[in-house]
Formats: sequence, structure tokens, C-alpha cells
Amino acid sequence: MCYLPHLVNLGIPAPIPERRPRAILALEDGTFFRGFSFGRPGQTEGEVVFNTGHCGYQEVLTDPSYAGQIVTMTYPHIGNYGVNRDDVESGRPQVAGFVVREISTVASSWRSSGELHRYLDDAGVVGISEIDTRALTRHLRIHGAKRGAISALTDNPDELVDRARASRSMVGLDLAREVTCLKSYRVEATARPVSEGLPRRERPFHVVAYDFGMKRNILRMLAAAGCDITVVPATTSAEETLALDPDGVFLSNGPGDPEPCSYAIEAARKLIHARPTFGICLGHQIMGLACGGRTFKLKFGHRGANHPVKNLLTGQVAITSQNHGFAVDPALFDNPEIEFTHENLNDGTVEGFRHRDLPAFSVQYHPEASPGPHDSHYLFNQFIKLMADSDAASLPRPSAAPAEAPVGT
Repeated sequence: MCYLPHLVNLGIPAPIPERRPRAILALEDGTFFRGFSFGRPGQTEGEVVFNTGHCGYQEVLTDPSYAGQIVTMTYPHIGNYGVNRDDVESGRPQVAGFVVREISTVASSWRSSGELHRYLDDAGVVGISEIDTRALTRHLRIHGAKRGAISALTDNPDELVDRARASRSMVGLDLAREVTCLKSYRVEATARPVSEGLPRRERPFHVVAYDFGMKRNILRMLAAAGCDITVVPATTSAEETLALDPDGVFLSNGPGDPEPCSYAIEAARKLIHARPTFGICLGHQIMGLACGGRTFKLKFGHRGANHPVKNLLTGQVAITSQNHGFAVDPALFDNPEIEFTHENLNDGTVEGFRHRDLPAFSVQYHPEASPGPHDSHYLFNQFIKLMADSDAASLPRPSAAPAEAPVGT
């Protein structure tokens, strides 16, 4: 709730605080917090996680990678610049719930087209504010991400704890099927492709992009890099993709556990042999599984816009935007054909790898970085160069690799 009495001194009537019902956030381990409802007064369940970004809450809310999750913002004042039509990353808010310390009911930005609390109410998103988000974040860091429930419909925390325990576990949950597009569609290039050291190319590259929960800014970045894009549903087979004769394949971000996505792993296993391939986030994990590796669930995940990642090939450190709860097991690099390229400097987890013999690479973080930072935009140009090199070399284009054998075996 935001009340600004100093506005009266400027002759501007101060907003009247809205009366909001009380609400409870309860976790599966019995911990609970009392606060006030905002957005849609109702009830919801999901995995409770935290995001350390100071801004970009609308991008967070509409990122399909947050499907099934109740997101806590660690920055204490949320909603002050409102919402607008340009900053969304999908057609609607994707989060299961939203948790903040203080929700601003005043939108102070020339770009704003509405207030955050009304936007969430219209979208049916349940939120809770006026709780100690620092204490909640510390609890999640110490004990790990927890299933939770928010409700403005009951005053009984034990009832909500039971609902949290009965909700879906993120482990073993295939959410890509739930957030992917229903049918293929096209996005046209907005610029000509440019690749340093190679002949100028007049026609755009054609990229098939797998939508596992893809953010819109990824499409903007690919289009600006000189790509015509065919976006396909998550369950599209390798044979269907190769029938489109792409110059390259992009495997997008998305929510949930990568291991149940057997359809995507099988497709990636074949496509890596057939076309230059670039994966991010869930796409990175799927590539790791396709190359014979494994994944595991992180204790509380990486979510925010301030994660340092070292490029082991250049020694450079980038500040990156991240949103994931699973990671690739470094045992993948027992395979000599796979090279470890990027490392998280906070906890040493795998942030990127490439195949030494095939034109395929991936990163765990978000190089499209909406709302920021922009340190890793170069990776889109790296993908363009892979496609340009493949095109210039007139490499043979096999239809697919054997389905039964992982890459490198």
C-alpha cells in the first residue's frame, strides 16, 4: 500500500489507501506469513521462489519460465512505474502468485498504461504484500525452494500448509507442454544478417525456434540479427523441423523439469547433428541431456539480473539475467567432445558448453536479457556466425542423427 502525504503540499490530492482483505502465505514446511491481498483476492498454489531484480517485474510476471511458481521480489517497493503494453514477454502473466513487501498503487511513469495491482486483478493473479520478504528469502535460501499457497479466503494457516503439501512438485513436472504455442507461426527479420569476416548475405537466415516457453524478446533479438523465424510447438519432431529446411535451430527457455521432456531431448539429439543449434535455459538443459548428460534441481535456483558468469574461453565476466531451478551436471564434461565454456561465479555451476566437433552451443542464462543487463547479446551474433560458416562451407546436411544414441557416443 502506498500513501504519499507530501503530494498535498503540491496541491495534488493524495491517493486514498485501498482497503484490502488480509491474506496468508503458507509453505509446505509449516512456515507461514500474514499480510494483505492484492491483485485477485483468491487462492493459489505453486513453488515459492525469489527474484533479486530491482526492476523488471512485468517481464518477470509474463515470463513463461515462471509457470507454476509463486514469485517473491526481494526489492521492497514494487509497482511504482506501473505496467505497459511493451514490456510483456508473453500474452499474459504466467506466475502462479506474486509476493512483495510493498505494492505501489500509484504508477509514476510516462510509459505507464495502468497500475500493477489492477493488471494482476484483471489477469486473475493472486498476490500478497506487507510480509517480511527478507525473512522469506532467507528461509528459502537456507531450506530451499518450497511449495506454498496464498489465500485471502481462509484465516487458517494449517489448511494452507496442507494445500501446499498437496500441490504439484516441480521435480518430474513437464510444464513445457502447458506453455508452448498451439501451432507454428512466422516472425520476419527486421535487419540483414551481418557476420564479421564473411561475405555479406542479402537474404535472412531461416531459424526454427522451439517454443518451450519462449520470451518475446528472444524473437526480437533473432529478428534484429537477421533471421526469419518459424516458431514451432515444443513437441515438434526433428523430422518435421528438418522438413522446413532451416539454416539453424534455436531451443528456447521454459519452465519445469527438463528430464521429463523426452520428446524435446530426442529431437535435439538428432538436430545437433543436422543444423547449427543454440540453446538457452531449458533449451540448454535439454541439449545437455541430448549429449548424454544429466540435470539436477538447485536448492533455491538462480533468478534475477545480477548473476556473474565467466566465459572460460575468453576470461571475460558478464553480469547476466537468469531464471532457472535446474542445472546441468558437470559430469557431462567427462565426454571429451563437450567443452565447458561458462561458469557461474557464485556457486560454480555450469552456465554454458559447446560441442567441439558440431556447430552447437548453449548457455543457462538469458542473453536476450529483458529487461537487462545486455552483456551477453554477443551470443546471438555467435549463432549467426555458426550459420554463416556452415552456409559458406556448404556443409552436408544429414537428415538426422540416430535417435537411440546420445551425441558423442
